[in-house]
Amino acid sequence: MAKSVFRFLSRQPDTPELYGDDHLLRLPRYSDYRAWFKLRSESRGFLQPWEPVWRSDELTEGAFRARVVRSGQEYSSGLAVPLLLFQRDDNALLGGLTIGYIRRGAAQSCMIGYWMGEKHSGRGHMLAALKVAIPYIYGGLQLHRIEAACIPENWKSVRLLEKAGFEREGLLRKYLKINGEWRDHLMFSRLPEDGEFGKMLKL
Repeated sequence: MAKSVFRFLSRQPDTPELYGDDHLLRLPRYSDYRAWFKLRSESRGFLQPWEPVWRSDELTEGAFRARVVRSGQEYSSGLAVPLLLFQRDDNALLGGLTIGYIRRGAAQSCMIGYWMGEKHSGRGHMLAALKVAIPYIYGGLQLHRIEAACIPENWKSVRLLEKAGFEREGLLRKYLKINGEWRDHLMFSRLPEDGEFGKMLKL
């Protein structure tokens, strides 16, 4: 694992920025709208089978601005860290990764979700993003358990989670309404001692 995976920075308390060798994860900004709109609209057919039905105003600037405000509020309140994924060399938007449903108390856990633009899919970008986000979740957010759920037929997501050190736990029946239908999901989880990051902790 590259050393840069563990280099996560926060220049200001309200603007977390997580850096890898080639990638940057940060909260969305109003100025991201054009790139976000282009990537999401071009990738609609690719993304829709794995996401909730898009609202009629899904891609409007007003809806995006509301999303930016909500993202900041969720981060400030400690409920979630909704991040966009960029390529560092040209600042191209690649997709998004959300650290959500953050639970404190006895649980100290979260649920992650992610999406990737179609033209960037299959190139290892999301695996690289997870290798940046996972140390931040354990070290920066001080959480103990990371959960992720995906539709069994989404073999790309299943393979991604397995490569990132997640363990399959079971099947959640009709867990989420995806593309207009209640769909079963596979539940995966990851603990600090799992995968490559766990090995680094033991050194």
